[in-house]
Amino acid sequence: MPELRRGVRRGRAKVAHKRSEPPVGNYVKTRAAVARAKKLKLEKEEEEEEQLQQVIVISERDSGSEGKKGKKAVGKEDKGAMADDSGGLSANKAAGQEEEGSTAPFPEKVTVGGSPVYKIERKLGKGGFGQVFVGRRVSGGNERSTGPVALEVALKFEHRNSKGCNYGPPYEWQVYNTLGGSHGVPKVHYKGRQGDYYVMVMDMLGPSLWDVWNSSGQAMSSEMVACIAVESLSILEKMHARGYVHGDVKPENFLLGQPSTAQEKKLFLVDLGLATKWRDSSNGQHVEYDQRPDMFRGTVRYASVHAHLGRTASRRDDLESLAYTLIFLHRGRLPWQGYQGDNKSFLVCKKKMATSPEMLCCFCPPPLKQFLEIVVNMKFDEEPNYAKLISLFEGLIGPNPALRPISTDGAQKVGQKRGRLNIEEDDDGQPKKKVRLGVPATQWISVYNARLPMKQRYHYNVADARLAQHVERGIADGLLISCVASCSNLWALIMDAGTGFTSQVYELSPFFLHKEWIMEQWEKNYYISSIAGATNGSSLVVMSKGTQYTQQSYKVSDSFPFKWINKKWREGFHVTSMATAGSRWGVVMSRNAGFSDQVEF
Repeated sequence: MPELRRGVRRGRAKVAHKRSEPPVGNYVKTRAAVARAKKLKLEKEEEEEEQLQQVIVISERDSGSEGKKGKKAVGKEDKGAMADDSGGLSANKAAGQEEEGSTAPFPEKVTVGGSPVYKIERKLGKGGFGQVFVGRRVSGGNERSTGPVALEVALKFEHRNSKGCNYGPPYEWQVYNTLGGSHGVPKVHYKGRQGDYYVMVMDMLGPSLWDVWNSSGQAMSSEMVACIAVESLSILEKMHARGYVHGDVKPENFLLGQPSTAQEKKLFLVDLGLATKWRDSSNGQHVEYDQRPDMFRGTVRYASVHAHLGRTASRRDDLESLAYTLIFLHRGRLPWQGYQGDNKSFLVCKKKMATSPEMLCCFCPPPLKQFLEIVVNMKFDEEPNYAKLISLFEGLIGPNPALRPISTDGAQKVGQKRGRLNIEEDDDGQPKKKVRLGVPATQWISVYNARLPMKQRYHYNVADARLAQHVERGIADGLLISCVASCSNLWALIMDAGTGFTSQVYELSPFFLHKEWIMEQWEKNYYISSIAGATNGSSLVVMSKGTQYTQQSYKVSDSFPFKWINKKWREGFHVTSMATAGSRWGVVMSRNAGFSDQVEF
């Protein structure tokens, strides 16, 4: 099997803690000892499952039309999800968490965005790029209330230099702004920056489904899982309706409300750091299909096969991850757990594709198998029929809402008559189409070695003789010159992937703005996009196609040509480039430069 090795930043390896050896001598295993040994063995297997970011990919040979480009942690105890590792940290988050150790200390008290003053108390969890603590009001507050008047809240901290903060507030804030008030999404009451940290003040919540599963003997009843399915589908339906997919559906990211409150049975979906848009906000259309095999987002254990293959996220991926979550909560284990090594993600993906719904759901109630069959057969841009998916679980849920282990208020009333699923069926009522039949179908294995897109590159102190080498190398990588400058007869240049230019030429000349060459390029519809002059009188002129300019003029003068500039302003030109060489000025002015007004100093 081919292996790809590249410089992917991985989470730190876990340290193996030696357990104390039993005393030497004869002893008899009691029933309790056997149970403890079994539990320790399971925990050890869980701990060994690391989250790896892989670029070795299994792909289906026939992906239909998709083969072409069409284009958390809130109120959760730290030792639950993170120590036992129900699949590890989500990819694209591990690196962000590694950086946390070197960041500034957390403040003792916090107030942001007009919030009350909160004293930081115990740590609740560490997920995504941030860490979550209990915040207790210094004065006022109601112990039995939620919201802004609550005595205790959850404070999520993200360091300003974390990868979730791209030169500004965390990306997750944008998602919460859009989803604010959506059913099942925790409320953010205040947010702002204090010192080196961006801080969100949110409702305190209770245990995660991972915690509940652990405390329930690592298996949940059919009714419990059915209630989770119904309410989760309701939450995802409303999130999808606002244009987002969650991208990391798993037991650790579903939390219940605080115990001994009216919300203790209410389900919440947290950690929106990997949420992405499935709908283009500019035109309301579904985003275009794409595939980047080197990009994996999510958690290996619960990720959809499409996520393993680097396909653009859509609503079907949340539903497939939900199916794996429900099966795990009911069975206590998934067949692809336990893989180790650098190719773990590859092996997990291969196992998922080779495991049929019949095999995966052999010890589950029939609705889980039906649900899985439907969601793995969904098309990229297909709209899920949430109500009909919810109806699959009706027969597993008791009639009295007050006695249900999970509140299902957000879903349509259970028991309401719904139509049959909109899916082609054979005579025996089974879906005709099956994407993954449980046997290795004809597949090809792709070793994808592309590096991440390079957006920008710069060179400085470049001598005349080496300039062409740097420029040609950049052009070969899809970059074009966006800016040039000179100092001490050496050159500096910036090359960009996002200039918008379609073609480019340049000249390094002993003359300052070589007139004959510039006019020759104008005839070919190139326009000057950047210039620089050296102290020895030479110049570097870059001319590009794909600019917005419609006409251009330039002037070389021994003094700054302010009168010529004023004249050109009256004719509709604006200054777009200027440089000096020795004691001479060179100014380029263009029509249709995109400026409304211009002044000189």
